[in-house]
Amino acid sequence: MEKSEARELIEQARAAWDAEEWLCAAELYERVLAHFPDLEASAAWWYDAALAHKFLRNWAKAYELGREAAARSPRGEGDPAYWNLGVAATIQRDWATARDAWTGFGIRLRDGEGPIDDGFGYACVRLDTGEREVVWIERLCPTRGRVVSVPVTGGRRYGEIVVHDGEPKGERVVEGSTYPVFEELLLFEASELPTLEVTVAAGETADLEALVELFTDHGFGAEPASSVRVLCACCSEGTHTQERSVEAGAQQVSLGAPEGEARRLLERWAGEAETGRSWSGLAAVG
Repeated sequence: MEKSEARELIEQARAAWDAEEWLCAAELYERVLAHFPDLEASAAWWYDAALAHKFLRNWAKAYELGREAAARSPRGEGDPAYWNLGVAATIQRDWATARDAWTGFGIRLRDGEGPIDDGFGYACVRLDTGEREVVWIERLCPTRGRVVSVPVTGGRRYGEIVVHDGEPKGERVVEGSTYPVFEELLLFEASELPTLEVTVAAGETADLEALVELFTDHGFGAEPASSVRVLCACCSEGTHTQERSVEAGAQQVSLGAPEGEARRLLERWAGEAETGRSWSGLAAVG
């Protein structure tokens, strides 16, 4: 391939990119890279080709091309080639490459091997279900998080592990602390905990808070209806201030727990107060 032909293909690739024709753009970049893998400009071509496959959710190709892009990028300077490789390597479960990619980006990890569980704090993720539900996660690494809300979207569960993108699309402000809202890329690990619904009556706010705390202390989830907020798309992707609070009274509570354990904990909760606590209608919903 002559350099003049390569220049023409790169122009076509950029035009396809601008039109969001990701597969066409990636294929054109790859045609050029097969002949000119190490030109000064090639690092950007490797990166764009890998990113196009990320947009296509073709993680094997994003991983393959991402390795080439990262190999031509400076380490420790926050270069996005390392971030995208970290995501793709995580999804491919190549933990050695993922660890090296995060380090190459400039993130310090604890020494170790295998899956990363370094405790990156809390954040929110907008589930990729079409219903745009935002749930809370406990971040395990720069791109994986364990869901610690009980999703109301059918088919999703408390305790599942998701992979999320790196660019926040919104913020949640709770008690003065700001948490990013990331977009889900995929469900990485399903949860075995079923989703249940129960109607509870709580005389005081403290009664309902005690129910949530009881389930949480046992590794399960409880999400009172009064804690769920419905936002429009614009507000969801903006900065939203919310209170960490629930309301007393009769309401539905979504639970992430085995049915037998849920019954036991509900009975215990109701029996810990002489009045003001009751439950009924426990049923599996997902």
